[in-house]
Parts: sequence; structure tokens; C-alpha cells
Amino acid sequence: MPADSREKTSAPRELLSRMIAHPVLKTVGITAFITIFFLGYFELLESPRFPVTVMPLTALDHAIAFAPFSLPIYLSLWVYVCFPPIALRTRRELVAYGWESAAVALIGLGIFLFWPTVIPSPGIDWTQYPNFQFLKSVDAAGNACPSLHVAFAVFSAIRAGRIFRSLSAPLIVHLLNWLWCLAIIYSTLATRQHVALDAAAGAVLGTLGGLFPFAARVRMPGTR
Repeated sequence: MPADSREKTSAPRELLSRMIAHPVLKTVGITAFITIFFLGYFELLESPRFPVTVMPLTALDHAIAFAPFSLPIYLSLWVYVCFPPIALRTRRELVAYGWESAAVALIGLGIFLFWPTVIPSPGIDWTQYPNFQFLKSVDAAGNACPSLHVAFAVFSAIRAGRIFRSLSAPLIVHLLNWLWCLAIIYSTLATRQHVALDAAAGAVLGTLGGLFPFAARVRMPGTR
């Protein structure tokens, strides 16, 4: 087989090899993380400890119209965030990634604890949009700033980009990665789940978490 053909097939094989490594740890770890995160998230959402601040609207909020088609994009975050940990090969990488994800979540939840926020009412009759009723009834307009939806989208985009670079993925893969991330950020505004300031704060939090992998530099006994 020519060398260029081997190079083209090696990256998909390597990715598949990574994705099937440690299936139990990945399944249990991701499920446990999401479950614990939502327990804390909804506790703070339903029972704020301090006065709730209404986030102000900006020109960008007025420019982006409510878009019902953006709901599937918004929900796709929960697929998107699973890719980076699934594409890790070693237990050490997975444990480090778990701690780094937890740091992003804990910072966000800590802000929600001491500075609860809510978006202003968008003035939309949600009964006219049955697909949104469950989302709006479960995930109310609180826990607004920073948007953890945006934070984890950016965090995942940065980490996925690192994985794609290690696989020498073509430019189109990197572009699609960031396009998905940007689409999710857009959807947080278009679904009226967040305002622009929430998204901006979330992007900063996700960037800090993605660019400074503190746990990855810590030697953890018993992990490989």
C-alpha cells in the first residue's frame, strides 16, 4: 500500500482505537458526571440562596430572533460534549479530563450560588411551541450567567481540536468542529435560554478550562 494511503487510513483507525478503549470507565464516568452536575444545577436553579439579578439585554440580543429550528442544535450539546472524553485513550487522560470538566462546572455552579441570575422574560407564549414546553418547564431561565451550555461547548471544541491535531485531521474537520460549537452558542440565544452576556461569560470560562489543563500535568498514581 502506498505511504499516502496508509496515512489516510491511520487516523480513522487511531480514532476508533481510542473510542473503544476503556468503555466501562467512559460510560460510567460520563453518566456519573452529568448526573451529579444536574443535581447541583437544579438545586441552585430551584432554590437560589441570594437575590436574583435580571441580566440586561444588548444589541446582539435584539438582533438575533427567536428561532424554533435551533432547539435540536441546542440539545446537540449533550452529544458534542461526549466526543472528547470518548476519544481519549488512557485512564490518566480520562481522569484528568474529568477533573478539568469538574473545575469548569464547579466554577459555574459557584457563581450561580453566590450570584444567581435570570434572563428577562422574552414575552413568548410557549404553548405555541410544544417542542419547547419541556425545556422551559425543566430548565427555567435561571442560572443564566455564565452560560454553562456555552462554557462546555467551547471547552469541548478546544479539547476536540487538540485531539484532531494529534490525529493530523484535515482542515475541514477542524472547521466543522468549530462550526458545531458556534451553532450551539447561537442556539443558546435563539432558543431564548440565555442572553449575549451569559454567552460571553460562558465562552471565557470554557476557554480558560480548555487552554489550561491543570489536571493533565498532575501525576496520578495508578492511572495509565
